[in-house]
Amino acid sequence: MSDYSSGLIATTTVAVPARGAVTAAKAVVTAAFWTALGTVVSSGSFLVSQAILSEERAGVPLSHPGVLRALIASALLAPVCALVGLGLGALIRHSAATMVTTAFVLVMLPPIFSQSVRWSAAVNHAMPAAAWRGLVQTWEPDPHSLGYDATVPGSWAVYVLWPLLAVVLAVVLVRRRDV
Repeated sequence: MSDYSSGLIATTTVAVPARGAVTAAKAVVTAAFWTALGTVVSSGSFLVSQAILSEERAGVPLSHPGVLRALIASALLAPVCALVGLGLGALIRHSAATMVTTAFVLVMLPPIFSQSVRWSAAVNHAMPAAAWRGLVQTWEPDPHSLGYDATVPGSWAVYVLWPLLAVVLAVVLVRRRDV
């Protein structure tokens, strides 16, 4: 939401006084763009890696269990992160601080929480990066490990809840604030 730092928010709110609708429209455009880009990158990466692996007879077909889920999860990671950034941008209203905070929350915070302690693993599993790892893992977790593993439905829930809460937060905040 660089509209605040550039001053364009005043022009936007004069043109369309319903700031919540403008923010919701930004969220839709953001989700569409990043979903398309994530799909291209995810599919392209899969095709290139399979071309390389097939030369070594180590390729994995799209029909292999978990591969399609991993492709979809990888494609949707981009819009999830972008919408979280949109929500944080509406909250913080400063571009640089928003980028640093988003990077911290999405990338640097999850590894702080251990998988070997139940409460810490629960916090870790509530993060988009950990949800992505749980969705792209195509093998069964080690039953003898000391860690607590995320579930696939729980990981999908994280994928839905983070961007949903971020967009709702953004819409509510811009409705209640002055320009």
